[in-house]
Amino acid sequence: MTVNDDSFTNWMHREEIAESMIPIIGKLHREQDVNVLLHSRSLVNKSVVSILKTHRFARQIAGEELSVTETMPFLRALTTLDLGPSQIDIGMLAATYRADGRGLSVEEFTAEAVAGATGENKIERRASRDVVLYGFGRIGRLIARLLIEKAGSGNGLRLRAIVVRKGKGQDIVKRASLLRRDSIHGQFQGTITVDEANGKIIANGNEIQVIYSDDPTTVDYTAYGIDDAILIDNTGRWRDREGLSKHLRPGVSKVVLTAPGKSDVPNIVHGVNHDTIKPDDQILSCASCTTNAIVPPLKAMADEYGVLRGHVETVHSYTNDQNLLDNYHGSDRRGRSAALNMVITETGAASAVAKALPDLKAPITGSSIRVPVPDVSIAILSLRLERETTREEVLDYLRNVSLASPLKRQIDFISAPDAVSSDFIGSRHASIVDAGATKVDGDNAILYLWYDNEFGYSCQVIRVVQHVSGVEYPTFPAPAV
Repeated sequence: MTVNDDSFTNWMHREEIAESMIPIIGKLHREQDVNVLLHSRSLVNKSVVSILKTHRFARQIAGEELSVTETMPFLRALTTLDLGPSQIDIGMLAATYRADGRGLSVEEFTAEAVAGATGENKIERRASRDVVLYGFGRIGRLIARLLIEKAGSGNGLRLRAIVVRKGKGQDIVKRASLLRRDSIHGQFQGTITVDEANGKIIANGNEIQVIYSDDPTTVDYTAYGIDDAILIDNTGRWRDREGLSKHLRPGVSKVVLTAPGKSDVPNIVHGVNHDTIKPDDQILSCASCTTNAIVPPLKAMADEYGVLRGHVETVHSYTNDQNLLDNYHGSDRRGRSAALNMVITETGAASAVAKALPDLKAPITGSSIRVPVPDVSIAILSLRLERETTREEVLDYLRNVSLASPLKRQIDFISAPDAVSSDFIGSRHASIVDAGATKVDGDNAILYLWYDNEFGYSCQVIRVVQHVSGVEYPTFPAPAV
């Protein structure tokens, strides 16, 4: 047998194991509300090849490939336990077991590591929480995809309605089509049908009522059977407490804004300050995509090295706020063609840092350049640290943060030398540290942070909504503090 034959046989063997993982992962998700992860990446509803690629990606952050032959025993061990709703990272189980050294069996180690999700410790399944999307543009449709994806177990968040201004001719059909096909993010994973007679879009069995209105004060959501809902405002039309309070109508109890909030509206970056949300908070903001990209790594660096000052320069994909071709625009420069120019503009991300990280006293400045790509941006974060360090130390630290810290869902890490922006379309992290581009000289550090300003940000919004609704299930093994 040749070397090539050996490699192919090995691939076929791993394919077979990955294929046998799929029904186990699906059953845990549907019947016990357990989301199986691998280094913070969900394996639910993934194909054989996707599962294998996710395992292989581990070499980018952990330094070596993780094999399905290593993780499968832990997945099987989970099926023997009385698990409650939770997220369980089999990649972390395998990694921590390898370093444990106590001689425990896989079954014993797994039972101990996830004890907080079993028996008397397990939390009860919660009733679904209604969600309404006010606006159905780029972010609204991606949030809709995520909500539908996460409705598989029948619990958690339930998308009940979208509120839009009525367009001309076959409005609901066209909106369903935009949900079904996306030029950047590809096909919707599932089936979508339209019930024009009742004004509904039906996606993977989820009935979504389409409500037409251009004034939030005119909608009574209880008329559609919606109760105690979290409304996500994707329009950015209202950004202060007075304006957003218009959404607090019958059937809606909380409002989440997908843009930076003004005045006293809390700006929340999940993973950093989501634990400051009070149970009686009715209005909050998820800040901006750039704020979500820079605040987690900024916090990580401040915690370890201290930060005296910083500057962030974002090279940002163009957005719908810009003109396709030169035309009048209320803002300077944004009237020029987004597809043909680099456009200098402002970013509020630097000033928003103070709201998300009030204990960070270091001044942070910022600016932005819009460039002719439709999605994925990069933030160049230049920091003056309180102590000197080395590039190797910083990279080892950020790699560990991405693997085993409370920020592991926010910060990803990649060491590929040829990575470019399109490689990060669909990333569910708030930002990805590019190891190859990182520069450190004494007490100066420059981090290059990729981020999918559409999808990664939408995932952050969903995490905040899950936290607010009480359906943010605990993760095991627990990340290191």
